[in-house]
Amino acid sequence: MLTGLGRVARVTKVNGIYETLDDRFRTGRCTLGDMRLERLYDDCRWAEGPLYLPAWRQVIWSDIPNDRLLRWDEATGTVGVFRTPAGNSNGNTVDRQGRLISCEQGNRRVTRTEHDGRVTVLADRYDGKRLNSPNDAVVRSDGMLWFSDPDFGILSDYEGHRADSEIGACNVYRLDPATGSVTLAADGFRGPNGLVLSPDERQLYVSDTRLNQVRVFDVHDNGTLGEGKVFAECRPGGGVFDNIRFDDEGRLWVAACDDGVHCYDPDGTLIGRLLIPETVSNITFGGPKNNRMFITATTSLYSLVMSVTGASRL
Repeated sequence: MLTGLGRVARVTKVNGIYETLDDRFRTGRCTLGDMRLERLYDDCRWAEGPLYLPAWRQVIWSDIPNDRLLRWDEATGTVGVFRTPAGNSNGNTVDRQGRLISCEQGNRRVTRTEHDGRVTVLADRYDGKRLNSPNDAVVRSDGMLWFSDPDFGILSDYEGHRADSEIGACNVYRLDPATGSVTLAADGFRGPNGLVLSPDERQLYVSDTRLNQVRVFDVHDNGTLGEGKVFAECRPGGGVFDNIRFDDEGRLWVAACDDGVHCYDPDGTLIGRLLIPETVSNITFGGPKNNRMFITATTSLYSLVMSVTGASRL
């Protein structure tokens, strides 16, 4: 599974991208980007967690069963190994100091990669019990961090290590940067997965893969969350929700597995989707103008230069 590493990746073009389900998808200029999907790399076992790093002009992403983090270089088109072993890392994000935050399913922890390459463990327990298998994380501008903790990585040895849950539930937690304490942020999930803050950081959106819905919570100044409500539910037969990202006009884009990438209006209406030839796991915006969507799907890393722009990275 290491074919092509260190060399220029093979780029293939896939036609037929946009499906309009509501006229707002067209009038919102969502369909005026590339007419071809680029496959940048196709030698993973199961790809997730894409993260664009502007300073490096690289995409870091996870190849979970192969226990490695990969990187694609925008300037040269080359792909290489960023880290292996990688604790069966899943979701990746970055803090306001530019340090990589990774959710390590296999090691059942959330870590930070320091500027000198050292790895610092941020969270591995809640209330004295080992976490299940952290999946995704998001960091507020003041350093407050939330992460999801489903049981996906302990169900088998494929993406982690088979084990019983010590907590007995799948929750979302909050990590206070000042104290390092891990507290329960929200419960009532069956499979909490993708996380994203609204651009103004006043709301936290969480996808639930097993309930196939996105819930939204008001975020208080101290980092606690309101009760929460359902923002969107996946249409019948319309795939399975995974991670989520905002564009700069408040539309929510959702990786929907076999149903491609969904686009939801700010009122929760599904207005369109992107058709992807493999099962979509995760998405992120990047590129110099933050208008290039990077998509991990089964074995591949894809990209699509779009006519919409991702929400600010600041």
